[in-house]
Amino acid sequence: MKTQADKLKELLQTDNIKRPKNTRFIAITSGKGGVGKTTVTANLGYALHKLGFKVALFDADIGLANLDVILKVNAKKNIYNVLKNECSLKDIVVEIEKDFVLIPGKSGDEIMDFADEVSLSRFFNELEFLNDYDFFIIDTGAGIDKKVQMWLDAADDIIVVTVPEPAAITDAYAMIKIISEKKELAFMLLNEVSSEKEAINIFTKIKNVANSNLNSDFRLQMIGYLKKDKLVTNSSIKRVLFVKEDPLSAPSEQIFKVARKIAKISERKVLEEEKGITRFFRKIFSGF
Repeated sequence: MKTQADKLKELLQTDNIKRPKNTRFIAITSGKGGVGKTTVTANLGYALHKLGFKVALFDADIGLANLDVILKVNAKKNIYNVLKNECSLKDIVVEIEKDFVLIPGKSGDEIMDFADEVSLSRFFNELEFLNDYDFFIIDTGAGIDKKVQMWLDAADDIIVVTVPEPAAITDAYAMIKIISEKKELAFMLLNEVSSEKEAINIFTKIKNVANSNLNSDFRLQMIGYLKKDKLVTNSSIKRVLFVKEDPLSAPSEQIFKVARKIAKISERKVLEEEKGITRFFRKIFSGF
């Protein structure tokens, strides 16, 4: 009979997982607020970290700033302050644990107030120290405005989070439709479902509509689901990561499954002239 220690060791097994050669940028988004996007972002980031990867979280949902709340940090400065030359990029990075950090963001319009050629040049030079990170996970704002699209366009992979409610599903499809205009692939994570069967049924319906109406080259895949669980609800209230608080719980195991899938996806080779964190932010600033 397996002990808890055996189960934990099995959960964190990384023999068949390789570190990506370049930083992988993952945008986690939703069609509407209140679907657990930020909770998924924080716990998924931590799960990847526990699998041995270096992970940076970026809070691009500055209006709510929920990442720092969940991670119990007080981010006094952000990228806006870096561009204003008030501090260095290293000054704003908040270390949650070794090789697991938070980079506080700022709304796009305010960033551009100080995003001149000199400021951007200095900023890009400072980005180099982040190139050693395996995953850069962006918690975007909800909805389909231009600021959200900017992050989605620059990301390597996109995960759309939704819940089994008609309004949320409708908004998720609207988001997927926007994504399909510039991307060939998007992933879905069904949150707060009653069972795996419900998750698959909802995803299948959305995928069928997408297949009938969107670009024929576009693919939609379900990367995972999270069942409705008091542990998840209570962790949000207590401002803790449920993956850290109870790594052997059902929600944690479901998140670790998603983390492993992401790790496998990251192994595919992507040919680009410029790779890493600098490439990503050049894309972002070119979108203004």
